[in-house]
Amino acid sequence: MAANMYRVGDYVYFENSSSNPYLVRRIEELNKTANGNVEAKVVCLFRRRDISSSLNSLADSNAREFEEESKQPPMTEQQRHQLKHRELFLSRQFESLPATHIRGKCSVTLLNETDILGQYLEKEDCFFYSLVFDPVQKTLLADQGEIRVGCKYQAEIPDRLAEGESDNRNQQKMEMKVWDPDNPLTDRQIDQFLVVARAVGTFARALDCSSSIRQPSLHMSAAAASRDITLFHAMDTLQRNGYDLAKAMATLVPQGGPVLCRDEMEEWSASEAMLFEEALEKYGKDFNDIRQDFLPWKSLASIVQFYYMWKTTDRYIQQVRTPPASPGSIFFPGGGTKPNPNQIISVGSKPGMNGAGFQKGLTCESCHTTQSAQWYAWGPPNMQCRLCASCWIYWKKYGGLKTPTQLEGAARSASVSPGTAREGIPLLAKNRQTFLLQTTRLTRLARRLCRDVLQPRRAARRPYAPINANAIKAECSIRLPKAAKAPLKIHPLARLPLAAIVKELGERLGGGLRLGGPLLCPRRGLGAPFYVPRGLEGVWGVPFCAPGGVWGPLSMS
Repeated sequence: MAANMYRVGDYVYFENSSSNPYLVRRIEELNKTANGNVEAKVVCLFRRRDISSSLNSLADSNAREFEEESKQPPMTEQQRHQLKHRELFLSRQFESLPATHIRGKCSVTLLNETDILGQYLEKEDCFFYSLVFDPVQKTLLADQGEIRVGCKYQAEIPDRLAEGESDNRNQQKMEMKVWDPDNPLTDRQIDQFLVVARAVGTFARALDCSSSIRQPSLHMSAAAASRDITLFHAMDTLQRNGYDLAKAMATLVPQGGPVLCRDEMEEWSASEAMLFEEALEKYGKDFNDIRQDFLPWKSLASIVQFYYMWKTTDRYIQQVRTPPASPGSIFFPGGGTKPNPNQIISVGSKPGMNGAGFQKGLTCESCHTTQSAQWYAWGPPNMQCRLCASCWIYWKKYGGLKTPTQLEGAARSASVSPGTAREGIPLLAKNRQTFLLQTTRLTRLARRLCRDVLQPRRAARRPYAPINANAIKAECSIRLPKAAKAPLKIHPLARLPLAAIVKELGERLGGGLRLGGPLLCPRRGLGAPFYVPRGLEGVWGVPFCAPGGVWGPLSMS
């Protein structure tokens, strides 16, 4: 049940298409619509396949710099290929998606220079990000929320001083003494002074109008006066007065009245504390968002201090023992029972399903296995590619294949022909769909009627210059009624007889022609004599035929 309980702040998979990979999103809000359904307001995270090639190059250079700076252990090409599937790009883009499209949880962390990249490949459903993608500006920027962990953030420890060597550094600039354990006062005297400081603090709260409203009873004022802020003030007062009790007591009660010390827990009102608890339930420990959306009149330091003081109260213990229910969380079994449209039905199942038309003997496009409990169609339909069950789950979760393929842009060896094996992996030729470009009758008429406008010779010399087809069609519609009355002028071309052409070819080749084997001629049938230039007998595709026949390719017999 815990795996299917989704809360605000969880990273989850969303499915928007049966054939595309899952979307990785972070839940920001869970809201119930008017018809009773639950919608999730989520933050979008993008994969490498979602950004342009130029931004992918920028991400590659950033990854190389990270590997050099953090001194990563060497990785194989396949590990580098799979590591790109684990990289995400954070964005500030929000969208609302139905909660019924959730397909499970995942983990997304900010990449740190102390991390080992290979560890992400060892964990399931584990991703990382280091750059922020702006879908509007199409830019990649480094995330500013960097945790300062690493060798360049460590303190420089100076060498130890030799025995008897004096320290010439200015101690006042480096540190400030706030308490001297070797002071002349005894522990009993210090405890008595702390009791006096608490009593002064209780009296100061009785004189303060705002404190009287917040702590109307005496024991509440005494409890507030016993907090750490009062004790810190008392010990600081002793230090500043040289541990002289008389001077320190006079400092506690100056001429204007007793000193009132209050911490963040006492400064905040009950309504502000409730707002903070509501914001903490929604955003977690994202104090910047808490301040921006719920408590803009508080400083960031005040919110952080209040959080750590709030964790010491009973309110925090109650929230830990009884976690909030919906809309802060939702239980959803996920997955659904509908069959995947990309599932290839095996032989013997219902006819007309998705497995129809797939060739037998095809291997998995990723791991090249030939055995799997279930197969899934992948890629363009005309390519007839498929994935095994394990590689299909990998594709849905990580948006890529375990090994680089042609369809993913990886170049294979050009020396290997289709159908042959390379390193034990069979490469199968993919079927291609044939197509036919056929012009309309009006277009063929326009070529003849508007020859002066089209200028085919000039267009042939400039193949990349665009042709104004609309202007040619308009001119053809004007000339066509007139051309129907007057027939087109056809200039006959004088063609030499076939015997003359063969004789001329024989003279050019310098050896004449000689009789060859039988040829299937459309006019004269099989066995008609044909002529082949000397030296070209046995060459496939020589376009010669018997005199009086139809010219066609040579058929070897």
